[in-house]
Amino acid sequence: MHEKIVLLDEMGNKVEFQLVMTFGLDDSNYAALIPMDDLKKEIFLRLELDENGETILVPLDSHEEFKDVKEAYEEFKKERLQ
Repeated sequence: MHEKIVLLDEMGNKVEFQLVMTFGLDDSNYAALIPMDDLKKEIFLRLELDENGETILVPLDSHEEFKDVKEAYEEFKKERLQ
């Protein structure tokens, strides 16, 4: 997958990310991203539909959701390497 996308940070600055993968967990879909300026950092965002039916990326709601998503991501990575 490895496509590049540009998002805005909290200050409105453009930040380029590499999309590593999208995956489902429970009833939600998520995206795993890596900032192009820090390839060791992983970012997880939830995929949702806006009022026009367009896919948008939204922050995770809680530390618990982050933990569950990170664990699922690690499992998907392991499965891909086997």
